[in-house]
Amino acid sequence: MITLHHLEHSRSFRILWALEELGLDYQIKYYKRTSSYEAPAELKKIHPLGKAPILTDGDLTITESAVILDYLQEKYDVNKKFKPEQPEHLMQYNYWMHYAEGSLMPLLVMNLVLSQVSAKVPFLIQPVANKIVKGVKAGYITPRVCDHIEFLESHLSGREYFAGDFSFADIQMSFPIIALQERVQGQYLKIKDYSDKIQQRPAFIQAKIKSADL
Repeated sequence: MITLHHLEHSRSFRILWALEELGLDYQIKYYKRTSSYEAPAELKKIHPLGKAPILTDGDLTITESAVILDYLQEKYDVNKKFKPEQPEHLMQYNYWMHYAEGSLMPLLVMNLVLSQVSAKVPFLIQPVANKIVKGVKAGYITPRVCDHIEFLESHLSGREYFAGDFSFADIQMSFPIIALQERVQGQYLKIKDYSDKIQQRPAFIQAKIKSADL
């Protein structure tokens, strides 16, 4: 039996969505975050790092979103619907599967972490901490995030999806794309249209219902 170890408000939603796209039988074990927004210690019983997503399938324990998506596609996508075969689309597929976590998400996570600095330092040094955070964001994070937004907007111009037809590369890219869309509030029309479109897929909607019911 396939089991998704699903952490609330996490990238493990990608795997839940993929399982729905594949129409597989699976079970979900749900984990709530701690008061400090960390994953609970119970996840370390499944994998030493205690990070979501984690998928177990029989004796296999698999982590990392892209690895899990590749595993599910190779083993269960019998009709080859979710990974392109044409060389040019396959190259794009592989690129975006790595880009999501290798290039874009580190900047978004860094921005999120820095946003929490003020609440984590003593009151007396908050003005200094806030000034440092503001400088790092303005001088490093914001310009690079803007470069990525322009890059994504350009790539999505004239394309329905990231690598030919809808594929698991779109599921991998969904987490940062939706996060960016919430940040830019519709200023970039291609990103907005793409974000709206993927969230209208029946499997996405079903995955949202299941995650809300947990």
